[in-house]
Amino acid sequence: KLWINAGMVSYHFQRDQNFNGENWGAGLEYRFNTVASVTAGRFYNSDRDYSNYAGFYYQPIAIGPIKLGAVVGGFNGYPKANNSGWFIAALPALTFEGDWLGANLFMIPTVGDRVHGAISLQLKFKVWG
Repeated sequence: KLWINAGMVSYHFQRDQNFNGENWGAGLEYRFNTVASVTAGRFYNSDRDYSNYAGFYYQPIAIGPIKLGAVVGGFNGYPKANNSGWFIAALPALTFEGDWLGANLFMIPTVGDRVHGAISLQLKFKVWG
């Protein structure tokens, strides 16, 4: 199953920091079995700069169309995280997948002043499978 997304929206925990919560972009996700998928894309991040990502979902817990697990991957584009270079992160991920519409919900932890904690919602649309 191949899904496309247009980035995500984020609710940041540090409300007084004026972070960007409209993280629009473009991405793909390919689910190759019931517990695993790969993803890659680009979005406009919380620091108002562009980020790229590539990752792997592992979601072994499922209740109907809802899956729970984590996504592990590489990210870049955050000025205070490795000087905008690539870094690895693991995020808890809750996924809903219907016939044509799906959503990923992520919990992003605050990591000092390098990564800004948030809850992010990514809508996705199935284009194949």
